[in-house]
Amino acid sequence: MAKSLETPSEGRRGLFGRRRRTQMGAQDRSLFTRFAEATARFMGTSRFIMWMSVFVIIWITSNLVLTAFIGEGNRWDPYPFILLNLAFSTQASYAAPLIMFAQNRQDDRDRVIAEQDRQQAARTLADTEYLTREIAALRLAVSELATRDFVRSEMRDLLSDLEERGLVASGEATPDIGSGSTDYRPATDPN
Repeated sequence: MAKSLETPSEGRRGLFGRRRRTQMGAQDRSLFTRFAEATARFMGTSRFIMWMSVFVIIWITSNLVLTAFIGEGNRWDPYPFILLNLAFSTQASYAAPLIMFAQNRQDDRDRVIAEQDRQQAARTLADTEYLTREIAALRLAVSELATRDFVRSEMRDLLSDLEERGLVASGEATPDIGSGSTDYRPATDPN
């Protein structure tokens, strides 16, 4: 049952060329199920209210107007309109279970959709946590890298230590540490 609720619906032409909605692969739906859902769907429209109002107006006016032509004793539904009330009671007694049946089916659909949403949210959360861990690992890796300024200062310190020990002669070429280029320049100006 849950599998048929998970499948998307496709439009199909019904009787008189009207479009009706059916679920793909849902051939197991019973006639009663389709009838209950169609009835509940129709009873929730303005067309139903309009037709019901027209029916009540015709019923009451025909009972009141035909009294003058047929006579008081020949009316089929006298003034308190007991027969009309019986018809409405019968309709309500059948409509309520049909509407509740359709509502239960809708609750089943909503439950499946909520479960799918929960699974999608769990996947999204897992992806977000994975990306957060990856970003944290990249931040740690980047923080451990030596920066250009740090390398320059260390090279300057090394060069000054070597000059103090006399291992580097003042006339030899030294790398240009301050500008960041790898070109060699003379340690002293030859002019």
